[in-house]
Amino acid sequence: MKSLRQWGYVLSAVTILILFGSCAWLTSPRTITNIHDGKYDSEYPTTPVAPALNQILPTVHFLNSVAYYRGYEIPLSRRFTRKTVTVQELKRIASYERFFNKTASGTATVIYSQKRHLALLTCNHVINFPDTIYTYYTDENGFSLPYLQSIAIKQRQENYIPDLLYANKLEVLAADPQLDIAILGQELPREPLRPIPVFNFPLGRASELDWGVVLYLIGFPKGFKMVTSGIVSSPNRDKNYGFLVDAPFNKGFSGGIALALRDGPPHFELVGMVNAVSADRITYLAPVEGLLQRGFKVGGEYDGPPVVKEENRINYGVTFVIAIEKIQELLEKKRDYLESKGYKFDFFYMNPQ
Repeated sequence: MKSLRQWGYVLSAVTILILFGSCAWLTSPRTITNIHDGKYDSEYPTTPVAPALNQILPTVHFLNSVAYYRGYEIPLSRRFTRKTVTVQELKRIASYERFFNKTASGTATVIYSQKRHLALLTCNHVINFPDTIYTYYTDENGFSLPYLQSIAIKQRQENYIPDLLYANKLEVLAADPQLDIAILGQELPREPLRPIPVFNFPLGRASELDWGVVLYLIGFPKGFKMVTSGIVSSPNRDKNYGFLVDAPFNKGFSGGIALALRDGPPHFELVGMVNAVSADRITYLAPVEGLLQRGFKVGGEYDGPPVVKEENRINYGVTFVIAIEKIQELLEKKRDYLESKGYKFDFFYMNPQ
């Protein structure tokens, strides 16, 4: 009996060891290593990216743009059209004048800072306001008439970086409205006391991106500096090497930079700039502006007059990116002019001299 009992203890111990060994074998983490093939990485890195990102983040800034307008209201009885009205007549016949402004915000990256010269990369639509805004009278069915109801003329515009001292008079040095690229610059009133950090990581090739490549994006969605990540889709979706990424997009992210890793950290390369998100234009009926503030409650009945409104509904997760090659081409095209203004973008030129 004693011998059998001892054998029972031995078998129990062996069974426990086998079970623990099996669990350990089943739960042991799989070792993931980055593939060093000279291509952009399609796997998340196993080593920290924070040290490299901490070098890039100070070069990315929040950009504000404000356009100031003087508006003129025109009586319908005048029957003015865009072809017949003049500024002199506007001042004479306007029922009243009003002043207002339009604002936009986005992301801008410092790509040049030498002594007093400063330049940043952003999207054109962030700083592109119309010189003149027209509104028209409508008939009883809501269709536009050819007669002007108001004209607003832009008086001035301010482009500025809130956290960069004196960077409050940025002008457009180069722009491509179709590709949505703009280079802003300013000769500061004095040389900064401390050097302004400039983006100096290698420039990549969007044309070499493939499906599934991991990207890191830096920008200011809703005014907050953020780093997010996404996966490349539809690489080389057009002749401009544009591509899609599934990273989230919010207002303020326009102009954010897209970075890819080549053979793991810290080998980031700039492959593009975020500029747009997929959206649907929707039309709906809504209460007249201001009526809901007069005692109406959400969920309650409303019997007031409705108005037709339109707005964009964002399709989150479908974000468009401009290829770095197109940014370089713009700088190459404007090279002589930029150098005449004191800017030498040797780092960004496709063909350095």
